Amino acid sequence: MESGLQAANTRQKVLANNIANAETPYFKKSDVSFESLLQQEINGEMPELRGKVTDSRHFAIGPISSIPSPVITVDQSTAMNNNLNNVDVDSEMSKLAENQLQYNSYIQQMNEQIKMIRTVVEGR
Repeated sequence: MESGLQAANTRQKVLANNIANAETPYFKKSDVSFESLLQQEINGEMPELRGKVTDSRHFAIGPISSIPSPVITVDQSTAMNNNLNNVDVDSEMSKLAENQLQYNSYIQQMNEQIKMIRTVVEGR
């Protein structure tokens, strides 16, 4: 979930930058890839058992989990305006709203996990 939050935060910044530069000549919009990379990682192999490392001097046992980082790509291939800018403000605004919903759901899930941990620790 932490990586998902980081991806949503990065996407927020990228979308805001795209919208801010909607009228800038020759500006090319950027996009953030995370969910597709995570899905590829999940589909790659079945999870295997991994030993817990409690000291930095210990050897890692089993496969190393690799959660992908968000990747920012620039779309150089298209142009929307006469000034060769390719930002569609309506599309970017809808992506911004979708990203906000996704971010809120990540926060809600993390809050629920914290509540569960607090319940276990406090014994109620």
